[in-house]
Amino acid sequence: MDRNKKQFKTVDEYIETFPKGVQGILQRMRLTIRKAAPEAVETISYHMPTFKLNGKGLVYFAAYENHVGLYPIPSGMKAFEKELSAYKQGKGSVQFPIDKPIPYDLVRRIVVYRAKENRERKG
Repeated sequence: MDRNKKQFKTVDEYIETFPKGVQGILQRMRLTIRKAAPEAVETISYHMPTFKLNGKGLVYFAAYENHVGLYPIPSGMKAFEKELSAYKQGKGSVQFPIDKPIPYDLVRRIVVYRAKENRERKG
């Protein structure tokens, strides 16, 4: 299945398209984000799981063949530049290899940072 062309309605629907091992990583990523920003709303945007706060994108995540991508908006990347330097990156994204431990604590701290930033921009 070409996940880039599939119109997912829910995050569960998205996660279910992956092998069990990857589903576990995605579920833990989702839970990590939820705990770090409990008031954020879960949705699908750009064909991937997305969390929004105050109507604005907070973080996105997606799985690929060899990695899980986290998209914390460029400001979330810049704030954690040193800690993220060990990982392959793109503009506003970082790739965590599936065959290595996912740094969930770092993900949590990035989400907390982005949520604070998002709340401060409100209004």
